Amino acid sequence: MTKTTKKTFPVLQMGCAACAARVEATVRKQEGVVSASVNFATANLVVEYDAAATNPEKMREAVQNAGYDLLIDDDNDEHPFGGTGGIHQKAFKRLQIKTIGAIFLSVPVVIIGMFFMHIPFANYIMWVLSTPVVFYFGKDFFVNAWKQARHRATNMDTLVALSTGIAYSFSLFNTLFPEFWLERGIAPHVYFEASSVIISFILLGRLLEEKAKGKTSLALKKLMGLQPNTVTVVRNAQYEDVLLKKVKINDVILVKPGEKIAVDGCVAEGSSYVDESMLSGEPVPVLKQANDKVFAGTINQKSSFLFRAEKVGATTLLAQIIRMVQEAEGSKAPVQKLVDKIAGVFVPVVMGIAVLSFVAWMVFGGSDGFTHGLLALVTVLIIACPCALGLATPTAVMVGIGKGAENGILIRDAESLETAKKINAIVLDKTGTITEGKPIVTDVFGLAHDIEKQALLSLEKQSEHPLAEAIVRYLEASAVESRTITVESITGKGVKGTIDGQLYFAGNEKLLTENGITPDDPLLAEARQFSRQSKTVVWLANAQKSLAVVAIADRMKETSRTAVNQLQSAGIEVYMLTGDNEATAREIALQAGISHYQAEVLPQQKAEFVKTLQSGGKTVAVAGDGINDSAALAQADLSIAMGRGSDIAMDVAQMTIISSDLTKIAEAIHLSRQTVKTIRQNLFWAFIYNLIGIPIAAGILYPFTGFLLNPMIAGAAMAMSSVSVVTNSLRLYKKV
Repeated sequence: MTKTTKKTFPVLQMGCAACAARVEATVRKQEGVVSASVNFATANLVVEYDAAATNPEKMREAVQNAGYDLLIDDDNDEHPFGGTGGIHQKAFKRLQIKTIGAIFLSVPVVIIGMFFMHIPFANYIMWVLSTPVVFYFGKDFFVNAWKQARHRATNMDTLVALSTGIAYSFSLFNTLFPEFWLERGIAPHVYFEASSVIISFILLGRLLEEKAKGKTSLALKKLMGLQPNTVTVVRNAQYEDVLLKKVKINDVILVKPGEKIAVDGCVAEGSSYVDESMLSGEPVPVLKQANDKVFAGTINQKSSFLFRAEKVGATTLLAQIIRMVQEAEGSKAPVQKLVDKIAGVFVPVVMGIAVLSFVAWMVFGGSDGFTHGLLALVTVLIIACPCALGLATPTAVMVGIGKGAENGILIRDAESLETAKKINAIVLDKTGTITEGKPIVTDVFGLAHDIEKQALLSLEKQSEHPLAEAIVRYLEASAVESRTITVESITGKGVKGTIDGQLYFAGNEKLLTENGITPDDPLLAEARQFSRQSKTVVWLANAQKSLAVVAIADRMKETSRTAVNQLQSAGIEVYMLTGDNEATAREIALQAGISHYQAEVLPQQKAEFVKTLQSGGKTVAVAGDGINDSAALAQADLSIAMGRGSDIAMDVAQMTIISSDLTKIAEAIHLSRQTVKTIRQNLFWAFIYNLIGIPIAAGILYPFTGFLLNPMIAGAAMAMSSVSVVTNSLRLYKKV
């Protein structure tokens, strides 16, 4: 069986979804290519190929011959999206300059064209101002249209190039040779303002699209940042710093406090607490002792230890998460693909009608056939300009995203808004999403005297256990002062220390019984009750008896129950997935009113669960706040990050709830439904306008009424169609 290589390369100079299809088809035709997929939203090519038959250089040459380019210089094994972020940033800056420049020059053209047409040299002034707009700021439309034409295809760029090009050329002819029309009794109107305004509006829409694209690679880069560049390996009884990629299976690796664990393995010597929140999402670090598993990307917190590498490179759990995020993000399709598909049919039809109307006038128009036919040709192309079509989505998205931001909901792009409307199932992470995500003291029983509080604070302040921090915060907030004492840590059980000659213990029940202390019945009853509520119990005792119990838990947010009810009322099934234990998961699900939940779930299992729901016909949203949620977030139809969580979760997510208030999810879905409704209204009216306007522009009323639409009126109608779309989008402010 032939061994193949799978890599990801950024693609340059794509203008629309049709360009992505062209690059994909070009690469697939190359000898040795097994599969190729181009994602226009991320501007990346994922290709699997036989390295013996082809190579990236050959693929790049083929792509360049098709009119595009491929970036192959980055080390894609380590950085699959290495150069994409910079490319998008440069493209956005370039597009921003073009948009600002086009609008700046278009404004005076519009003012002159509408109010000062009769001032001296008005046409020449408009000609001078509109020329750089059309042929400099708008040159990409003409370049892309030419590329499509070479491959016998059309898209929105084709119609933009034709309508603005003909309007500009017709206006230039009328400016330089006005007598041609005057001799025929027709006023030589110019349409420089139409061509420049069209370019400006479409550039603005493209700017919004590029802004969304520029964020797609950040999550992968941050996930990769969890891997250290070098590790300390024990070889021949010597410590040696080596590059991560040179680590081999069975290497013994030293991990110091605060360092990231480089690869998956098993503890060989020593013990420590390891922060595994990037995997489990749980805030409490896990005690690791001999033979316990450790994973790449997790962070050692307390003590140095040695572990033996078992999985390296692409086989680690972190690498699998990175790959799942990459594949899930790469499968996303841009919302503009729908508009491009519509334009792919709309454009040739409009062009055909324009040419057909010209021919019909030439055949049946008599002596004025050429004049009326040329006017009809230009009028059809002007009135059918896709300005309204191009504005239908971006303007509604601008208003929707702006309104969402006002309400603390950050929305990445139009696709997110469209998808949210279809959501009928949502998967919620527990820690940091349904709960606060920070262990706190919830209950205290028996801690009545200051000396006992002081003893507990003194012990916990020097404890290595992470839960000790919750007790320290609680007691310090109560103005309790600690004392400097010598504390002995008893791994997995607690701590002990002496204050004023009195021995005290703080830890679990086993610590007490092993030291001959029998828990008092009232305290034991309270401890059992706390445990049933899935709370962690910390005991305080002296050498003779138990003194107090403290319950620690991650509390559910006050709004979580309300949010779950809102989602269920909207017909959305709610699921909870957590890496926590069964008892805690059951209790939180009961409190939140969630019927469907799973406990002890790993990141890849979360993504698989989402896939299972999707295969059952569900449109799934995932809400989470941790790195461990990133794969599931990327796999989901709609990914929602809670704003107080990790940056990676927010980068993967299509929506971010700034306040981490779950009730905002229901608001976001309502906003989505209203925005999508507005987008569809805009598209409907844009097409109705064309369905009515194009036949009139072609002269269909002339045989019956003698009416032939003037290109100036067509230009005004085109402008009004754009105004109506923008006005309808602005109505969103009152709807949500």
